[in-house]
Amino acid sequence: IPDERLARMLRAGRINPWNILAITFTNKAAGEMKERIAAMVGPYKARKVSMGTFHSIFIRFLRDYSASLGYPENFTIYDTQDSISAIKVCLKELELDEKIYKPKSVLGRISRVKNDLITVNEYRVRPEFAQADLRGPMPRLVDIYERYQGKMKISGVMDFDDILMQMNVLLRDNPQALSAISGRFSHILVDEYQDTNFAQYTILRRL
Repeated sequence: IPDERLARMLRAGRINPWNILAITFTNKAAGEMKERIAAMVGPYKARKVSMGTFHSIFIRFLRDYSASLGYPENFTIYDTQDSISAIKVCLKELELDEKIYKPKSVLGRISRVKNDLITVNEYRVRPEFAQADLRGPMPRLVDIYERYQGKMKISGVMDFDDILMQMNVLLRDNPQALSAISGRFSHILVDEYQDTNFAQYTILRRL
């Protein structure tokens, strides 16, 4: 996001800072942008703008509507190591060999599927996924995906990819949430928009 463009919008005074959403890809970029904008227009206006990464901003919205998604308001977030540990437990319970179902590879596959907004149920009913898995070394990936998601849901946990997936579900299935969130923002600015993945793009379109 060109800092000067955002600063110019704020200086003009015609747009309420509360109605601007500015998204970056990294925490570092978000922090630097906040500092630069504050220096340009003052900390008061800068604080009113919703600035942050896709994940940090969407977590706030998800906490507001967590009950409608079946999660507690204080749901926790798995980091990569937490997710790998949970995958290992799933493999043990399903009696699958870690040498074949390598936890990092399994998590990577689940992550890619989630970023394409494919739920467990969709994964099960789409024959192309079953065929691909049966041709590969890990034919029971869907069983691991299902168990992994179930464990997190019971524990009130999301992983990093769930934040995007659940945000899409919220906007797709909860008209009140969609109206409240999208109605707040008159301007949405995205740094490096061309780098958005399918999940990020879909959420932005809904907003």
